Amino acid sequence: MGPTCLKNLVETLSSGDQQDLLKLAADSIEMGLKGTQLEVDLTVYSGALRDPGASFVTINVRDQLHGCIGSLEIKRALVIDVVKNARAAAFDDPRFSTLTQEEFEDLHIHISVLSSPETIECASEDELVRQLRPGIDGVILEDGASRATYLPSVWEALPDPQKFLRQLKCKAGLSLDHWSETMKVQRYTTKCMSSRVSSGKRR
Repeated sequence: MGPTCLKNLVETLSSGDQQDLLKLAADSIEMGLKGTQLEVDLTVYSGALRDPGASFVTINVRDQLHGCIGSLEIKRALVIDVVKNARAAAFDDPRFSTLTQEEFEDLHIHISVLSSPETIECASEDELVRQLRPGIDGVILEDGASRATYLPSVWEALPDPQKFLRQLKCKAGLSLDHWSETMKVQRYTTKCMSSRVSSGKRR
C-alpha cells in the first residue's frame, strides 16, 4: 500500500470503523486477562480495517499512563495491528506492571492510526524546527541504530518545537545537541479515537 492510500485510510475511517477498533482493543485486553488470545474474523470488518495499517495503542488507568505500544511499519491488517498492540500495551510494556482486572475496570483506551511517514528535508536543526507543525506532526527520528518517535499528542506536554525535538533525541539515546548528515527525520499524522471501560462496560 502506497503513501497516498495510507493517507486516505487515516482520513476515511468511519465512526463505525473507529468503534469497532475500540471494542476490539478492549476485548483483546479482556481476553488477555483471562489468559487467552482474541481471534479476529477479518471477513466481518470493513475494507478499511482489513487493509494494512499501523497504529499505536495507549492505555491509562485513573488518568495515569499505564502502557503504550505501537507500530511504525505496515506489517498486517489494521484491525490485527490494533488487537496485537492493545494486548501488548496492557501486558508487555516494560515500563509498567501487568494490567490487573481491577485496573481494567477503570481503563481508558486511546488508539492512534498513523498515516504514511514522509521525510522532512532539512540541513540544520533550526531548519527542521521551523518545519515542525505543533499539535499536528508525529515525528520519527533515526540515526544509525538510534530511533524514536513522538506521537502528535506529545505536543500537549512539549509545545515548543525545539524542546520537542531535543527530548525526542534524548528518547532515542542521542545527546540534546546531536546533529549529523546521516540523521533521518520523518513526520506523520494520526486519526485518534478513545473510549473508557468502567465496571466492565465500554462507554
